[in-house]
Amino acid sequence: MADSSENTQATQVDGTDSSPDFSPRRSSWKYIGPGIVVAATGVGAGDLVATLIAGSSFGYTLLWAAVIGCLVKISLAEAAGRWHLSTGRTLFDGWASLGRWTTWFFVVYVVIWGFVYGAAAMSSSALPLQALFPDAMDLEWWGIACGLVGLVFVWFNKYAVFEKVMTVLVGVMFVVTVYLAIRVTPNLGEAFAGLLPVLPDEEDSVLNTLGLIGGVGGTITLAAYGYWVNAKGWTNTGWMKVMRLDNRVAYVTTGIFVVAMLFVGAELLHSANVAIASGDKGLLQLTDILEDEYGSATAKFFLVGFFATSFTSLIGVWHGVSLMFADFVARYRSAGETVRGEEIATGSRERSLPFRLYLLWLTFPPIVLLFQDEPFRLIIIYGVLGAAFLPFLAGTLLWLLNSARTPAPWRNGALSNTMLVIAGLLFLVLCVKQIWDQPWSEFF
Repeated sequence: MADSSENTQATQVDGTDSSPDFSPRRSSWKYIGPGIVVAATGVGAGDLVATLIAGSSFGYTLLWAAVIGCLVKISLAEAAGRWHLSTGRTLFDGWASLGRWTTWFFVVYVVIWGFVYGAAAMSSSALPLQALFPDAMDLEWWGIACGLVGLVFVWFNKYAVFEKVMTVLVGVMFVVTVYLAIRVTPNLGEAFAGLLPVLPDEEDSVLNTLGLIGGVGGTITLAAYGYWVNAKGWTNTGWMKVMRLDNRVAYVTTGIFVVAMLFVGAELLHSANVAIASGDKGLLQLTDILEDEYGSATAKFFLVGFFATSFTSLIGVWHGVSLMFADFVARYRSAGETVRGEEIATGSRERSLPFRLYLLWLTFPPIVLLFQDEPFRLIIIYGVLGAAFLPFLAGTLLWLLNSARTPAPWRNGALSNTMLVIAGLLFLVLCVKQIWDQPWSEFF
């Protein structure tokens, strides 16, 4: 731990110290940041729709599943952050130590996933803007504008500014979702009853429940959490307590978003037996329902929150996954030499050519998809790779954090191992289901 002289050193604007050995005396709210970023990035419009649909279909019955989903993701993000802080190495450096297969998986994943996700993120951010300003321009051009704004913002700003903007947008998301949850007047008695682990009396209720658990708050952004921890300036074990507090804040925040939208689904849709479409357009349907029930001001307020939710996911991926890609290239260029977290903390990666090339990849090629139907085979591959990432993350973290690659005091305990095993099995089941559900007969 730092002594009193270290605590009096000059700190940077974002609450970190320029000295690589600085660490706080104790966990403190003033250091919170990466958790807000991962919460904002991980909760996209699709997550809110999935929760709305769960509420509209089952009322409060699956509230417990949403809570468990947050606990599972806490364990994954904590493990990623613990690897970065305890070893001083990046997560990709850890993956590479497990064999060349991890590198191939990562490269194929980020190239295909980034291409399709770029179009999805731009389209999702464009939908509420077009609804707010219907006569301004077409959806595709709103999407291009969102992508370009995200590109310029991430290109010219380092982590500290990025975190501040994300925090503001999270504040908007928080106010909007909590306001809606209060406005629909939730039945608190039924909500508390929903914390009991009961399955709905429906066909495929087990898979629907697992899907809700697995859909709470992020995929690759969970792996990016360790990179944001380093970018904040946290690079050693002295920051471990702060990181764990930060991570808990992330998923409490995520839980509030999810529970609030489940309340809206349960009260506004379930009680009226109203169904909405899956996907981002389901939120536009909700906008119409809110306007009918509560007036245009509430509907427009919701659209602002819808935009904040979508745009935080866009710029979060633009920053976090570009940082991971830059780390992959740095290790490749170093011919396998260890890549340290301190290099992320300097901010040099955010100015590097690989970081900016991946930013361009996320922005410009996906524009083609905005003007045409998404290519069928590409979407199938994208779905399979996306489903496979979380089992990959849980499995590799179990491997890394139970081996000599991690210093003994920071290896997994029984609780961490249990949570990561549960996460791995959960996401493996969902991965198999996703692969099974693909229309493979039409692929060939």
